Formats: sequence, structure tokens, C-alpha cells
Amino acid sequence: MNLKVLNTKGKATGRTIDLPKEIFGEEPNDHVMYLAVKQYLAAQRQGTHKVKTRAEANGSSHKLHRQKGTGGSRKGNLRNPLYRGGGAVFGPKPHAYNLKINRKEKDLAKISALSYKAKEEAIIIVEDIDMKQPKTKEFTALMDHLNVVDKKVLLLMAEPNENLELSMRNIPTVLAVVLSDINTYDIMNADVLVITESAAKILTGAEEKTVEA
Repeated sequence: MNLKVLNTKGKATGRTIDLPKEIFGEEPNDHVMYLAVKQYLAAQRQGTHKVKTRAEANGSSHKLHRQKGTGGSRKGNLRNPLYRGGGAVFGPKPHAYNLKINRKEKDLAKISALSYKAKEEAIIIVEDIDMKQPKTKEFTALMDHLNVVDKKVLLLMAEPNENLELSMRNIPTVLAVVLSDINTYDIMNADVLVITESAAKILTGAEEKTVEA
């Protein structure tokens, strides 16, 4: 997949980068993508939900009245789940939501997601963005030049760039990720991938069918 490298004004620089078929031209595997996204979303849950059982609820532990001879139903104590303020029956308890998928499946899921974006022609390569200081206005202008202002953008960088990250932190539709930290969910959640030239060169030099996690 051969793409033109654009400058920060959205114009062609005359350079091109041939993205490897091993990463951007594979037949997508929907099932492993589903597993990867499911694992990512599950990992976002804290799992700290908790309710009190009848053993933990406040209230007297004395039996309300004798078992027989009252003409009424049998009753235990006030912590009975049937009473207001009583304990909950089969309520949630703290637990982890972690799911495990193996490394090959994770890599295949990311390759599949990138291949989908390539099929949709939703990949833009831009020259490395060098910002001397954080400027949201400048970054917004860059997105405008690339015609992605109204889209959810995943910006892939070769290495962390503090000024760039500070410039976009007030823009909810843009997420910047270092290439080594990409995941299937972020790729699929974005409308378009904007890849810096240096990050694209790293992908081009990949020798194996993997994208580092």
C-alpha cells in the first residue's frame, strides 16, 4: 500500500511510503478482533462493586418473635433480605474482569484492525510534527489541513512528544499513541489513522507479522 507523505499544510511532499502488506494487507480476522476489544474493555472495569450480605448488614440479630403460635409467618431477624435495610441476596462482590488471550491473537487482532483501515482508505501519513511549544490552535489547524477535523483521529507517533500531546489534550476527538502502545480498540474506535512519517518508517522496517504491544 503506497501512500503519499503530506506536510503539515496537507500538501504532498513528493515522498511516498509503501506500507507492508504483512501488516496492512492481511485478511482481517473478526473473531480475534472481538476478543481483543472485549479484553481491553473488560480491563477498564475496576471490579470494586460490593453490597452487604445479611451477615454484614446493620441490625439486631435477635429473632423478631417466636417461631410458632403467633398466627403470622416465621421470621428471623431484621437483617433478613426481605426487609428494608436487610442484606442483599446474591449481590455483587469484588472481582477482576481480566480476560486472557495469547500474544499471537493480540498481534493478529491489531494487524486485522490496521488492514481494515487500509481497505477503508482511512490512513494518512504526515511528516513528523515538530511543535516548539504547546499550541492547541496550531494542532487544530493541522487537523483542518488534513480534512479530519470532524472525525475521530488516532495519531500514531514513533516516540512520545510532550508538546504535541499537550496541544491536543483539549480535543476529545483526537488520541495520540506511541506506536509501541497501540491496541485493537483504539484502532477500531478511530475514523482515521494519522501516522507520522517516522512511525510509518518503523512499520515499513518490520520483518515479522507483529506489531509490538
